Amino acid sequence: MIQDNLLVVLALLFTTSMLALLSNKINVSYPILLVLSGLVISFIPGVPVIKMDPEIIFVVFLPPLLYSAAWNTSWAEFWRLRRPISLLAFGLVIFTATTVAFFAHWLIPDCSLALGFLLGGVISPPDAVAAASVFKDLKVPARIVAILEGESLVNDASSLIVFRFALLAISTGQFTFWQATGSFFSVVIMGVLIGLAIAHVVYAIHRFLPTTPGIDTSLTLIAPYLMYLTAEHFHFSGVLAVVSGGLFLSFRSSDIFSYDSRLQILNVWNVAIFLLNGVVFIMIGLQLPDIVAGIGHYSLSDCIVFAVAISLLSIIVRLIWVFPSAYLPRLFSRRIAKREGPLNWRPVFVIGWSGMRGVVSLASALAIPLTLADGTAFPHRNLILFITFVVILFTLVLQGLSLPFILRMLNLKVVDDDRSQEQQIRHRLATAVIAYLDDNCGLDIEEKPLFRRVKEKYERMAEIAGKQLDGDEQTPAFIHNYRQMLLDIIDVRRNELKKMHRNKEFADHLIRARERELDLEEARTRRN
Repeated sequence: MIQDNLLVVLALLFTTSMLALLSNKINVSYPILLVLSGLVISFIPGVPVIKMDPEIIFVVFLPPLLYSAAWNTSWAEFWRLRRPISLLAFGLVIFTATTVAFFAHWLIPDCSLALGFLLGGVISPPDAVAAASVFKDLKVPARIVAILEGESLVNDASSLIVFRFALLAISTGQFTFWQATGSFFSVVIMGVLIGLAIAHVVYAIHRFLPTTPGIDTSLTLIAPYLMYLTAEHFHFSGVLAVVSGGLFLSFRSSDIFSYDSRLQILNVWNVAIFLLNGVVFIMIGLQLPDIVAGIGHYSLSDCIVFAVAISLLSIIVRLIWVFPSAYLPRLFSRRIAKREGPLNWRPVFVIGWSGMRGVVSLASALAIPLTLADGTAFPHRNLILFITFVVILFTLVLQGLSLPFILRMLNLKVVDDDRSQEQQIRHRLATAVIAYLDDNCGLDIEEKPLFRRVKEKYERMAEIAGKQLDGDEQTPAFIHNYRQMLLDIIDVRRNELKKMHRNKEFADHLIRARERELDLEEARTRRN
């Protein structure tokens, strides 16, 4: 039994890797390809039916995915864009859940308003992974990406809180607005406080104890689970606990990690997040046929009509929300209008069209219990699951595949000042080194060639950065040729290392150490 389950897991991981490889080859966002491939694979005769325990999604998958998103989010950008992020993460989630609730109550026979809010809470949060994978190879304004990333951090918490209250209303048959409002704020505030408290403990361990890169990496993998499970144990928001703790530790990471810890943590987390996301997206497609089989007394055609109508509504509601939320604050506040400048409708439309659903919606839908407290079957559970799966598929395929075309049509102006800022950083760092050498190593520089060469190296770096800032060497042809020259030199050194290895001239561990240095150097060169 254990061997069978292990084989299924390994097969999923292998399939995910191969499909991601194919997505890069055909230039299609990998969540889209994974969902569609999972759906196709599920119809192959002999493929085992995979049923995922809802707790696995919430406990195993959600904390690291949220933690990774928080870790890669700039706190400064998040705080600077707090107004549009809050309007999307809280205002849009509640607006979507409410609109879907009344629409589902009107459209679907025997669907109570509480069930409608449950469905609205499930499908209201967009998935940042899908949007990020689409934007990866496209030129998109940094502000759009920052807003979408910030929204995805917080909207998961607000949608799950709506989901929790709707579930409570269905289970107990009672709902008090003022009590729910008070509970909402307590769940949010206490979730944040628990996350920050645990983050401070983890920070102290990293900062003051003699950890190693392996221990540092292990603690970063354990921390999101500690935050999530502790908050959920006390019935507060585990999502916000992970997000707040992750933002704090990310902000202080330069104080607590050595260079080798940072390298190892980055590599481990890149692999872990890729596999977790991949498995969840392919599971979406794999489970759809099983959900269809358990729909119940509704016909498949009726369910498809319900699902497509609600999918379209979720897209339209987002577009309806983003334009007033972008323009009205500027109309009513001169300070906002002056600070943020004139607004173009094109970026607003891109944000509105980037509402693909994904992991959190799947987790919420699967978390709906099978039965109520009295033992009766949970009403319309399979129908809600079916609608959720179709909304995920519909938004991923329609919006995900059309986003590159829309971005080309809108012809957004991307102000790329990253290269200028990079050169400023290089110039500042090189100048600081030169000043340090002059103040502390003046005699050695005069008398010893090795010290003199170090200073000359940084003087050349400062000179090159200065020329590029002045535009003297900033032409695309120069940059391309210069980078290619550096890569060619790395290849020459690597080929020489290969000869040494083949001829067994030096110890393997010394050659591997030099090879690692070349890999890091090539990575830096290709990023620049």
